[in-house]
Amino acid sequence: MTALGGCQTSKKEVAKPQPVVTVEEEPPEVEAWRGVATPADIQSLEALPAAWEEALGEVRRRYRRALAAEGDLLVPDTRLPRAAPAPGTYRCRAIRLGTRAARIPPWSVSKSGFCYVGVSGDQLSFASEIAGTRIGGYLFDVKEGDNLVFLGATVPARTKTAPPYGANEALDWAGLLERTDEFHYRLTLPRRTGDNRLIVIELIAAPDA
Repeated sequence: MTALGGCQTSKKEVAKPQPVVTVEEEPPEVEAWRGVATPADIQSLEALPAAWEEALGEVRRRYRRALAAEGDLLVPDTRLPRAAPAPGTYRCRAIRLGTRAARIPPWSVSKSGFCYVGVSGDQLSFASEIAGTRIGGYLFDVKEGDNLVFLGATVPARTKTAPPYGANEALDWAGLLERTDEFHYRLTLPRRTGDNRLIVIELIAAPDA
């Protein structure tokens, strides 16, 4: 007879359920200007390189010397860091590039006038008093970009200030402001309608104006 030792009981370990931790990714930060701009203006700004190419192609056929005389101002890739202009007065002129009508030349330059950069809270504002291009609005920072986005509107006749951007799409303007030299900037405004494809406003600091 076989002797039996004491009975030995084996307990099977049961795995305890582990807590599941779900980490929700934060949505990417939307730049402030995109929350303000209309879809049509966002599209126009994103298509600005193509607008530059088309407008300059038209200008080169008839106004090559005039274009060359402007130097880096009308070279699309010209942009320097620190695009934000200092608040103050600037001497300005508007250069109209490209055409949608046979009767309108693809190149014209306005008389010199004045533009103003101001501060509203922590945001820069911009206003132009150039004849034919009286506009006003605000400049928005662009993440990791060497430019600012301008969103504004036309200043109606017999008034001093522009209506809020977005109040009347027919009056709205959108553009990119870049620094091209020391105290020297340009505001490029693509146009979806009207005679010209682009309007470039040159800004040169005029502290003694």
